[in-house]
Amino acid sequence: MEQRTVISNILVIGAGAMGSQIAMTAALAGYPTTIHDVSQTQLDAAMAALRERADKMVDSGRLTTDQAEQAQARLRFSTQLENVSPAADFVIEAATERLDIKQEIFATLGHLAPPHAILATNSSTLGSSKVAEASGRPDRVCNMHFFNPVLVMECVEVVRHPGTSQATIDATMDLARRLGKSPVLINREIPGFVANRLMGAVQKEALALLAGGVANKEDIDTTARLALRHPMGPFELMDLVGLDVIADIARATHEETGDPVDAPDPAITALVSKGMFGRKSGAGWYSYAR
Repeated sequence: MEQRTVISNILVIGAGAMGSQIAMTAALAGYPTTIHDVSQTQLDAAMAALRERADKMVDSGRLTTDQAEQAQARLRFSTQLENVSPAADFVIEAATERLDIKQEIFATLGHLAPPHAILATNSSTLGSSKVAEASGRPDRVCNMHFFNPVLVMECVEVVRHPGTSQATIDATMDLARRLGKSPVLINREIPGFVANRLMGAVQKEALALLAGGVANKEDIDTTARLALRHPMGPFELMDLVGLDVIADIARATHEETGDPVDAPDPAITALVSKGMFGRKSGAGWYSYAR
């Protein structure tokens, strides 16, 4: 019987918004955590952004100054994957959503990470079966999909592929709980998993209602909030997630299924082409003061 992996040190690959917040979440939960990125500039930006987030959490009362300082002290930043991988018990890959890049990362981790280490991908669209063989340890590979903003959102989707061991699933679910999250187990790979498929279904209908002139986006959002008790409407949610992210998810899903229904929506593509990504760019479906 495969032994449960003891997780003491966590390595996060990718210093973007998702990766840096995953790392901060782990550090706040008490884990020594390293963020790796090939770009020192990206690491510096992540370091500054996490300091700012920690300060805001202290100001709002979510953290004490001591908690923030301890979490910051647990974080390490490195461009040298060969130096930080050997100490990792659990690796969470949060790199660019490109299969070739992810396969290269998992192949490298397969050589550098200790044999007991679990390798998880944060991908929201690509099943871990696509990178498992490259790692040389497919039984220790799964999806661990966090939601943006990671420091706020509670859900984590844990997705097994056919070769994922039960011990890997148990350890990943347990880690998610120790990070203060509520994991859900997805027993079979499917494009978009659960959350993105549910979100996508609502978004597609909202976009169709808007395109058909049935109602404007404000009234559609109001209906979702007041009639369905959604915390925000579908257009508001798209702006929060990022229209570029929405388009990438649709593109990856379409490549997987080949179904024209899954292709990126032209209205979203048009906004993205103008640099209108939603809240993070200051404008999307709505405009935001920056």
